[in-house]
Amino acid sequence: MNEIKLFSPATVANVSCGFDVLGFCLDSVGDEMVIRKTSNKGIKIIKIEGYDLPYEVNKNVAGVSAMAMYKAANPDFGFEIEIYKKIKPGSGVGSSSASAAGSVYGMNVLLGSPYSPLELTAFAIKGEAVASQSEHADNIAPAIYGGFTLVKSLDPLEILQIPTPEDLFAVVIHPQIEIKTSDARKILPKDIPLKNAITQWSNVGSLIHGLHTNDYELISRSLVDVVVEPFRSQLIPGFESIKKAALEHGALSTGISGSGPSVFSLCKSQKTAIKVEKAVRQAYAKYTIPFDIYVSKINMEGIKKLN
Repeated sequence: MNEIKLFSPATVANVSCGFDVLGFCLDSVGDEMVIRKTSNKGIKIIKIEGYDLPYEVNKNVAGVSAMAMYKAANPDFGFEIEIYKKIKPGSGVGSSSASAAGSVYGMNVLLGSPYSPLELTAFAIKGEAVASQSEHADNIAPAIYGGFTLVKSLDPLEILQIPTPEDLFAVVIHPQIEIKTSDARKILPKDIPLKNAITQWSNVGSLIHGLHTNDYELISRSLVDVVVEPFRSQLIPGFESIKKAALEHGALSTGISGSGPSVFSLCKSQKTAIKVEKAVRQAYAKYTIPFDIYVSKINMEGIKKLN
């Protein structure tokens, strides 16, 4: 096999209470990439469509993660990368992680799959750090593993796959403004009250239990963020209107996707998700900001080959 075309999905990170550790994989939006072997050694990005991103390997997240893997594998051939960018950078649904994870996934297949999902995550983190100025895996892991994931530890890296209730759907609205992850981190407090910390880790624990037991009511009660959302929601015009509309029409919970501006609502059943999507669309139409909105089943496969 000398070439692979793949779909690298968007992801939702943090998932309200799980800042920097929780994420889940989306099904209806993602980048497409082509990775192929070349006789010349090294990594080269030869095509980027969709958004204006750097071709220099050391400045592009896909290039940086690819180079980390290339140095480890040290093959006697090279790779070239084509990126068909469909996830807007700064949208809050893992644009950079889709590129970073996609490049190493494709290379791994062409190498004969010598690396495990955990090792692929470790390579991809190096690329993600270019975009956010910090290494974190809460978007990378669900893109590679699929479903819900929890980052147990970064050093040493440990990823846990969390069961996903079968009837869980996400509604994601993306207001067409950009919030850089690095900027969204700067507004967070350095210290948080002990009371809030206790509430937050209680919510994380009960959310994980709810996902394991298909307890939708517990999932709903657990998806509460008292640490990050109060600050980052101020960067998203109309956040409270989105949340109010979604909850009034049956969403289990609504929160900020990653660092924003995208906002996700988890719903039990596709029928409810469609109702929530319509309500959120109507609620946000009164704002002057263009937006995209979509319904997605939780993607259990993660990155996948395309024919």
